[in-house]
Amino acid sequence: MDARGVMRAGVSADGAEEIGRQDGPVRMRDVARVAQVSTMTVSRALKDPERVSPEVRRRVAEAVRAVGYMPNKLAGSLSSSRSNVVGLVVPSIENSLFSSTIQGISDVLRRHDHQLMIADSGYSDDAEEAAIRAFLGQRVAGLILHDTAHTPEAVAMIRRSGVPVVENGTLTPRPLDMAVGYSNHDASKAMAQHLMRLGYRRIGFVSLPAATNERSRDRQHGYRAALEEAGLPFDPRLLLEMPPGLASGVEALLRLLEGGGDPDAIFFAGDVLAIGAILECVRRGWQVPDKVAIAAFDNIDLLGHLVPPVTTLRLPRLEIGRRSAEVLLDRIQGRATGPVSVDLRFEIIHRAST
Repeated sequence: MDARGVMRAGVSADGAEEIGRQDGPVRMRDVARVAQVSTMTVSRALKDPERVSPEVRRRVAEAVRAVGYMPNKLAGSLSSSRSNVVGLVVPSIENSLFSSTIQGISDVLRRHDHQLMIADSGYSDDAEEAAIRAFLGQRVAGLILHDTAHTPEAVAMIRRSGVPVVENGTLTPRPLDMAVGYSNHDASKAMAQHLMRLGYRRIGFVSLPAATNERSRDRQHGYRAALEEAGLPFDPRLLLEMPPGLASGVEALLRLLEGGGDPDAIFFAGDVLAIGAILECVRRGWQVPDKVAIAAFDNIDLLGHLVPPVTTLRLPRLEIGRRSAEVLLDRIQGRATGPVSVDLRFEIIHRAST
């Protein structure tokens, strides 16, 4: 320890360098001293590891851990005004449907030395705008938005910033920059047509409220497009909007069956709603699909284990996350320019509930 109370690296009796602790922040030169390389080599190993040998990378990594060095990514990116952080806004961090997409994004970013920061909009455009403003204030490298409807101010902020952005979860004909996902309209239409091919003609439809949820609007439009294409009349008694939750699925089932529309099938554009309906049928001793056929929109595991297992749509949520991160990194790292739209499609899983 020197006169200022700072412990320095010394040399032990066997000649190995000992790592001491120092007051104040650990700097790159401390890593260089322990790794026995120059500070320039440390910088290369951390920022562009392919430019140094595997042995040097190993020594630098061990030295970083030994001295507790924390690279200042933001300071290191001042020249480009960007960090290595990507901002993601999802409608809800409580909804497990988004977890696979988040995991896919994180997996890809981590492999490319980028980190993920997540905000929850609570299905509010204004809250999404606030999250975008906060992310841009942190000089994120890019944005991923699990929505395609934004406030005018959010769009203006993104345009002014020049930050690359990916919208995912549903495809839009006019993306801000890049889009990765599937068409909620086409998926809903395909399921309604599948039910028609099975012989059902009085098909009820239940979704989350459409006023604040673009995905719900697209799903409703897809359902109605299928009816129109098949020459079947639209009956407003067969369409319901419900808040999320199992209880809403129960209520929707009873309202449709008792409301005079006489559905022979109900398409729930939300898995939790469908689960609530199936469980209520079991509780009442109603046979599905004899009493009414039931279909869902997303292939969460539980749907395949209910009695009966539920017909649904398999959506590529993990792949949506991976591809969103990949196209964003391509743009950040200059490998691609211009608009991008990636349609990952969907698959109908037919089961005993229909």
